[in-house]
Amino acid sequence: MRLHLTPGLGQRRLSNLYQAFGSVDEILAADPVTLYRRARLPKNIALAIPPADCSQLLRTAGELAAEGVQLVCRGNDNYPDLLDAIHDPPVLLYVRGRFPLPEGLAVVGSRRASPDNMRLVRDICRELAACDIPIVSGLARGIDTAAHLGALDAEGWTAAVLGCGIDRIYPQENSRLFQKIAAEGTLISEQPPGMPPKAGNFPSRNRIVSGLSRGVLVAEAAVRSGSLITADFALEQGREVFALPGPVQRPTCAGTNALLKEGAHLVTEARDIIELLWRKNYRPPSPEPLPDVDENLSETDRKVARQLGSSPLHIDEIVRKSGLTPMEVSAILLHLELQGSVVQLPGMRYQRA
Repeated sequence: MRLHLTPGLGQRRLSNLYQAFGSVDEILAADPVTLYRRARLPKNIALAIPPADCSQLLRTAGELAAEGVQLVCRGNDNYPDLLDAIHDPPVLLYVRGRFPLPEGLAVVGSRRASPDNMRLVRDICRELAACDIPIVSGLARGIDTAAHLGALDAEGWTAAVLGCGIDRIYPQENSRLFQKIAAEGTLISEQPPGMPPKAGNFPSRNRIVSGLSRGVLVAEAAVRSGSLITADFALEQGREVFALPGPVQRPTCAGTNALLKEGAHLVTEARDIIELLWRKNYRPPSPEPLPDVDENLSETDRKVARQLGSSPLHIDEIVRKSGLTPMEVSAILLHLELQGSVVQLPGMRYQRA
């Protein structure tokens, strides 16, 4: 933290120092001339490194400790292995809540996501968290919020990587969610305490979101968006990329549809992710009791209705199981939906009401 709070010593210079010296202790033991020769650190910055007994440093450390914040340095035993293996791992993390964090799934997407995709992401994250898979996101509006809430619904583990200091809440509307994650999950930041949410912090934050995870799910992202930056980081880091399909007319789905064209894994339910990355974690959800199929329906209508339960089923699977033609199944599903006995979900999926 002495290095982190040094004026002029930003993330890039701090990473260069770590690469040159290999440990924080070695950096702090070096004189200004050695710091310049080995890492090109300007003398004025080297002389500005605060001493260990600096009053501001001790006050800040005390405030963080009072909030339950711990410092996790690169090279510590509890520094995440996945994150340590990326191209530019953060030298220092400020962490509040449960730690160390197991390998999880990153979930990112539009701040202006549609209600349908918000519900779908929340459902997917709820099922993933119920299978002991941590959900990693960025506490932003929209998809990030839905992802965190889904994990908390299942009393699972969720981590929020912040684009500001660990002592700042952004956006303010998520202050209750911030406190709930602090109490039940994990808050993480590489920014020094007091750092406001500057636009330049968020792309670097995204590399940590993907770096902590085995894979990244992109839900409803425009062609030029921070979510696609996260997907790029994921590809560079060798992570699996997943995407939700969306209507081609919706601008906020253009990015996810482009990812699918480029080979991202198509996702319509949690099982699509679990079977690829966490097969051993899969536990089929307990079936909920459903009302009997209406005996007043025709035989073909009952044949389709019997295929549906509390878990969503894609229309292609309904066709396969019922033995009817796609046109017959589409007409029957529309009839059942108008009756109120069937609900259509995004991605041409259906379930009993």
